[in-house]
Amino acid sequence: MSASERATELALTAAQAAADKKAHDIVIVDVADQLVITDAFVLASATNERQVLAIVDSIEEQLLKLPEKAKPVRREGERAGRWVLLDYVDIVVHVQHDEEREFYALDRLWKDCPTIPFVDRALAGAEAGSTE
Repeated sequence: MSASERATELALTAAQAAADKKAHDIVIVDVADQLVITDAFVLASATNERQVLAIVDSIEEQLLKLPEKAKPVRREGERAGRWVLLDYVDIVVHVQHDEEREFYALDRLWKDCPTIPFVDRALAGAEAGSTE
């Protein structure tokens, strides 16, 4: 069983919100077959603590704008700003400083799980414009 439609919508919205704040290495991992506690992880990286916090704020803001407003049930790591976890039950968002992302390597830990395709709409628009 793969991630639910709701989890996919939340994950794609969170990923785009992260991209809008210049997060990089954004990956959505479908962990529904491996975990019963959530359907997907959204992983995003930032170059400094201030950017980590800006990305987190953007994600929370965008998920509240959805028709079925989503609020995190748990938030961890905000004080240090190195790795912030937002738990939305259907998805868990990890926004990490580059060093934490490399050290903890969640991508490698969950490498056997499928990913949910995500394309930053700013990049998709730029690519579409360059073919004209």
